[in-house]
Amino acid sequence: MESPMRRLHRRLRPRHRPRFKGPSFNRMIPNILTMLGLCAGLTSMRFALEGRFGAAAVAILVAACIDGLDGRIARLLKATSRFGAEFDSLADFLCFGVAPAFVLYLWSLQTVHGYGFMPCLMFAVCMALRLARFNAALDSGPHPAYAYNFFTGVPAPAGAGLALFPLFVGLEAKSMGWGWLLAAAQSAPFVAAVLVGTALLLVSTLPVWSFKNFKVPAEYVLPLLLGTGLFAALLVADPWAALAAGGLIYVGMLPFSARSFHRLQREAEEDAEPESEASA
Repeated sequence: MESPMRRLHRRLRPRHRPRFKGPSFNRMIPNILTMLGLCAGLTSMRFALEGRFGAAAVAILVAACIDGLDGRIARLLKATSRFGAEFDSLADFLCFGVAPAFVLYLWSLQTVHGYGFMPCLMFAVCMALRLARFNAALDSGPHPAYAYNFFTGVPAPAGAGLALFPLFVGLEAKSMGWGWLLAAAQSAPFVAAVLVGTALLLVSTLPVWSFKNFKVPAEYVLPLLLGTGLFAALLVADPWAALAAGGLIYVGMLPFSARSFHRLQREAEEDAEPESEASA
């Protein structure tokens, strides 16, 4: 039998906490956010099936906000991984490639049956190609320094926002009681044209500002802050009008983005010519 002193010593002996193998919780936060964004995209499809198209648009916007956060948080926490990159691309395809096309089909394009499904299919395929090209570029060689400030083609969240432009206009027209504008925004030819045009922008080689390392000149800081404040106020007061206006502003920025890229490319080539002549 065990003696009383031995039992007392065994009870008073400090117990070691078990050590578990696996990643820390901090490294799981970006993937958790990505999963929440995926759930938001799936929820938008459920709202569309129930005829709640405003809620469906909000769910896609929530997924876009989460998509803008998960990558940055992963870099801040030093939790980037190949699994996270692939998971993020799959979530982006559903949230920004499948869900917007699904919502627009139920909102407008199902009135023309199979013909209405064709632009939805084209949009989803172009979104998949755009994301595949982006992933392939991650494994390619180094790019010029100026190229890191630009996307090749419109990015996935922005493409979803542009595709939903007719829905934003239609929801605004419905809230204001403008039946003629609602009928125009919900017309199948207009929605199909927007979907096809956005699909072409997704797979294009158009350089688009990424705003990741974008530097604002000092003289433009105050106007930018004031403009952002005004847009935020409009977003609170009249969200559908603000989102529709944001889509128009984004499209209007594309030519300036391309001009900025070509100017930086020309300057880099001019700087490289004297170096090549000196080495020769």
